[in-house]
Amino acid sequence: MKNPLSEKIYIKRTREMDSEMRGNYFRDQTAIIHSMPFRRLKHKTQVFFAPQNDHVCTRIEHVMHVATIASTLCKGLNRNGWELDVEAAFAIGLGHDLGHAPFGHEGEFILTERLGKKNAFIHEINSYRVVEYLANNGKGLNLTYMVKDGIISHNGEKFEQYLVPDSNKKDLDTVINRRITPSSFEGCIVRFSDKIAYLGRDIEDAITAGFIKRSDIPLQIRKYLGERNSDIIDTLVKDFVDNSKNQSKVGFSDDTYEHFRMLQKFNYSSIYLNERLKSYKKQARIIINTLFDYFAEIYEKNGREYEKYSQMGLKIEKSFGKYIENMHEFYLDEKDANVIIVDYIAGMTDLYMLDAIKQLTIPGPVF
Repeated sequence: MKNPLSEKIYIKRTREMDSEMRGNYFRDQTAIIHSMPFRRLKHKTQVFFAPQNDHVCTRIEHVMHVATIASTLCKGLNRNGWELDVEAAFAIGLGHDLGHAPFGHEGEFILTERLGKKNAFIHEINSYRVVEYLANNGKGLNLTYMVKDGIISHNGEKFEQYLVPDSNKKDLDTVINRRITPSSFEGCIVRFSDKIAYLGRDIEDAITAGFIKRSDIPLQIRKYLGERNSDIIDTLVKDFVDNSKNQSKVGFSDDTYEHFRMLQKFNYSSIYLNERLKSYKKQARIIINTLFDYFAEIYEKNGREYEKYSQMGLKIEKSFGKYIENMHEFYLDEKDANVIIVDYIAGMTDLYMLDAIKQLTIPGPVF
């Protein structure tokens, strides 16, 4: 099965460059891995904030899980006569969450409140904004169209049974919501891989955190999909390949899709909407709003004059000023201070944000 657009469109970059030695999509992988936004994912929450537990999944582990699952699905379909690019799928998986806010989806909701619903913070669109514009001090990573399209279209919260690639080339700068479909099978596969990766992994972390016991997983799900992350992934991957290999679309069989949705509903009711997460969300809200208000206050006083920030007393004040200085050319035409503040906050890790709030609220030594 071939993709609907020409290879010339998929490998197009904003700025032409030579990728002959590494290949277009492997070059994208290395650009993502060496970027600062990718490195910061190691200290960004996936679901559970647990800085003192090295065995709880962080967002950097999640993107690696997605990339490897997407590669496996592509390899499985290629063995059955498809012509998918494994390196492209891996690159999309690596980059799909580069624009995620700190404190998981709660951070995303809070930033939307600050921007207003008309300018909602959508992490898929922000991930595209990061790779195309914000990374590398406002120069972006200059990725291929296929990878950027897969990133902006990955929509990890929509649970379709099947997907067929969009046959039209998008103007990615004009995308304003999640109501889009990837323009490649590789992008569609990453969209499924995202959900395959997090549903089972989140169950393991929820058990570690004491939110649920393994026996709480409905028996019907355990019997069909398995009760451990490895079993769930194995079942879903095999069904996806077997069900898609002779079709012109990718997705799950009817029975597997039914149990897939059952697992989704269990996770939402027992984990993501669990009462014990409410206090965590409340604290995240206080921290992000406090920092946002403070950055707005000092920006109103100092504007884009880095020298003024450099003379302030707190590290976070100097850091914010340095960010504005480094991004000076990119923000030349930006009139809305809230956009600049959201870009800065969204790029922060959970740990850096906690350090920042300590600087604002806990007095340092006098001498």
